[in-house]
Amino acid sequence: MSETKLFKVAVVWRGDRQARDEARGETSRLNAVFAALERQGIAAEPAVWSEDLADEVRAQLLGMDGVLVWVDPISTANGARRAMLDEILREVASAGVFVSAHPDVASKMGVKSVLHATRDLGWGTDTAFYETRDAFERAFPGRLSAGPRVLKQNRGNGGIGVWKVERESGGDVRVQEAKGGSEPRTLPLEAFMAERAADFTAGGGLVDQPFQPRHLEGMVRCYMSGGRVAGFGRQLVRALAPPEAGPAGPRLYSGPNDARFQRLRALMEGDWTPGLARRLGIAPDDLPVIWDADLLLGPRTPQGDDSYVLCEINVSSVFPIPDEAPQALAETTRKRLTAARRPRRLETPTLSNGETP
Repeated sequence: MSETKLFKVAVVWRGDRQARDEARGETSRLNAVFAALERQGIAAEPAVWSEDLADEVRAQLLGMDGVLVWVDPISTANGARRAMLDEILREVASAGVFVSAHPDVASKMGVKSVLHATRDLGWGTDTAFYETRDAFERAFPGRLSAGPRVLKQNRGNGGIGVWKVERESGGDVRVQEAKGGSEPRTLPLEAFMAERAADFTAGGGLVDQPFQPRHLEGMVRCYMSGGRVAGFGRQLVRALAPPEAGPAGPRLYSGPNDARFQRLRALMEGDWTPGLARRLGIAPDDLPVIWDADLLLGPRTPQGDDSYVLCEINVSSVFPIPDEAPQALAETTRKRLTAARRPRRLETPTLSNGETP
């Protein structure tokens, strides 16, 4: 008899001691991911993370064949960052455990400077990246004179550190932050730029893009598993819209074969994702097993087709996902684990005489 070989994977999300003790895959918000992994012959177990559980989580992850991570870089609940977790993930990966998204990949893809690094791909626009306060203060006023701009902190999520800025009368600007519940402000441009001083700490900086006039027509979220499209989400967004624009709409999900987005799918799979990997120095097989690209509608082409402008790439905690995406994620995970040739024996049959084969 041949032995049954499965892979063992930990699924990581943030929580506390009670959440860790009570965690079960089938009752978690990622239950569809657990089920899809099981269908691929992968045994998945929860690995709830917090900084005070670091030693316990580290020991658990070192015993895995793979680790899949759903932890925001900055917690919207308490502002906690994941630097300690990233160090553990690097250690675990160095020990031969497959990690997705690897923190070094996330640090390249999941920051706003990717918008500048890939600005000359087909999803790019007139994008600047200010690495220093001096560069920002010298160049931003001139760029703002051409029309409204959107500034984005290099690291952030949930609308944190994203502002629409447009000139008002005199030397004032009107500023709208994308974070939920933020009210527009009018203040001198110099005062607003002074507020941004903290954005130029180590690893920080600001990305500057033109505000897209078709913003109110909606955003398309393209869900990716490695280099292939796993589905789409279309939503009317209102994060930087005036109050009279009305409420945001729900994100409506569809699978990779949605006829409305086949041109976009071809661009993502055949052009933009390979271009992204080359620009950032990421091997195709190191692309995360689940990530997404948020794209605003740009000017229409001469043929009347939509163009797309990259708004953001999400890597660290991509959820929710379309119905088809968990299966794509699980298939990509199995292929990566198989390629690494690190199968773990979880079950060994017993012969009729009581001995193992």
